[in-house]
Amino acid sequence: MDKHLLFTPGPVNVAESLRTAICKDDICHRETDFDALLAGIEHKLLSLFQIRKRERYRAVVITGSGTAANEAILSSVVGDGAVLILSNGEFGGRLHKTSVIHNKKTHLIEVPWGISFDIPQIATYLRKHKIDVVAMVHHETCSGMLNPLAQIGALAKASGALFVVDGVSSVGAEAIDMEACNIAFMSSSSSKALGSYPGLSFVVGRKKQFKRLKRHAAKTTYLNLATFYAFLKTHSQTPNTPAVPLFYALDQALTDILREGVLKRFARINARADLLRNGMRRLNLDFLVDEADMCSVLTTVHVPASVSVHDLRARLREKSIIIYEGKGCFAGKVFQVGNIGELSDDDIRYFLSTLKDVLLTLQADTADLVTPVRPKQMPSTVLPMPAHVRVVS
Repeated sequence: MDKHLLFTPGPVNVAESLRTAICKDDICHRETDFDALLAGIEHKLLSLFQIRKRERYRAVVITGSGTAANEAILSSVVGDGAVLILSNGEFGGRLHKTSVIHNKKTHLIEVPWGISFDIPQIATYLRKHKIDVVAMVHHETCSGMLNPLAQIGALAKASGALFVVDGVSSVGAEAIDMEACNIAFMSSSSSKALGSYPGLSFVVGRKKQFKRLKRHAAKTTYLNLATFYAFLKTHSQTPNTPAVPLFYALDQALTDILREGVLKRFARINARADLLRNGMRRLNLDFLVDEADMCSVLTTVHVPASVSVHDLRARLREKSIIIYEGKGCFAGKVFQVGNIGELSDDDIRYFLSTLKDVLLTLQADTADLVTPVRPKQMPSTVLPMPAHVRVVS
């Protein structure tokens, strides 16, 4: 199949099984067919999270991107209480922006993008302020940093606060223990590490916390989490018309993950990340974040001094490879390479070979030998383009 290789954190290249699933026969979302479909998705989501006491958790699915799930949480769980947003990147900033709209008592601890949180600072803040909800991004995609769930969850528990987590780009790739980490609600998306199409998000949470949502006055109509839970509990349906074909695709994606085995999938994604990072290290490229702090879905790479990120991205696109440019304070300084979705080891090797050639060409064009890209004790080889890729010029 001719296609672009999406080396991005989402959307991703999807499996053929999902292309088949999304074309299933039309059904009405108010019939038992959809009831069964949604119930199956919920069951599989709880299996993905490897929740031990399953009877204590529920999962609602929302037609909307991961931001929709995050706004559903932040507009529904705080009530008149105070929420503390922890931010060390673009998506932590988005949580704060969203919370300010819905919650007058929004607090913020913000550190520079790509910098780890100061745990003692957070502990001190929680001791000095009455905080009802702590919210954090697990994988901060702008930098590739994976933030600590267990430590923040323990601090929230000690202070009597709910812990809610944006897991949009980590769920499906990282082991997440909601029970041990004291996570009340966690959001995610269909189009990242789950490998499905964009357009759906979901919230997994403790049943007792879902039940308590009805105590709070609604702040939105479409994204009221209490309404989603009521429809799930009473009818096994959604309150509004869902994107039914996307539900079929998500169901298939979850089926594929569980068939492979959750731990085996995590290991496979991590092995792909290692292959990618080892190859880029051999090209003398430096990473923005220490590897111990990286999520396994994405690598953020410093651009050599003589190379324009825009030119690099354009040249790779000519070879049917799509990457991300850095944003915000990282714009023009880094590029980002994902390794999720239907990417094979051969695809990654093709990317690395192409990346080397493109970087060398761009450096030669500027006649700048600062930090030249060169293989370390490796013969110069050109790998063939994967058969399913067509160069688009």
